[in-house]
Amino acid sequence: MTTQLETPADLVGMVGHQLGTTAWMEITQQQVDRFAEATGDHQWIHTDPKRAAAGPFHGTIAHGYLTLSLAPVVIADVLEIRELTAALNYGLNRVRFPAPVPVGAKIRAAVTLNSAQQKTSGVEAVFGLTYEIDGGTRPACVADVVVLYP
Repeated sequence: MTTQLETPADLVGMVGHQLGTTAWMEITQQQVDRFAEATGDHQWIHTDPKRAAAGPFHGTIAHGYLTLSLAPVVIADVLEIRELTAALNYGLNRVRFPAPVPVGAKIRAAVTLNSAQQKTSGVEAVFGLTYEIDGGTRPACVADVVVLYP
């Protein structure tokens, strides 16, 4: 499901609404390795499948920040604003990683519009993202993501 709006100002009237849920996305070892390379975080629980098999998660897991970094893709998947100049990552209000994401797992995210305000610089929107793991009992990530639409 994709929510379609004409302009960012239309977000102000959508506060409190769930905007949609993404399709399932598989997290691959290649993604994890590339994220490790980009960030310098080569901890063995992420990048060494052999060692990780004997570790606490019985295999490699995605970086929490890799899951979080999917936020722009997640929001774009559930929200289309037809007349859009730009969408700027403005920050985060809250982030938690309640459950690890095993490599090979599928995740998806539900997106709710927590707030939207017209400001001098544009519309500031806070999206509540809840990432779930296929077959999991706890979310992989819960985050309040702030986006500025100038």
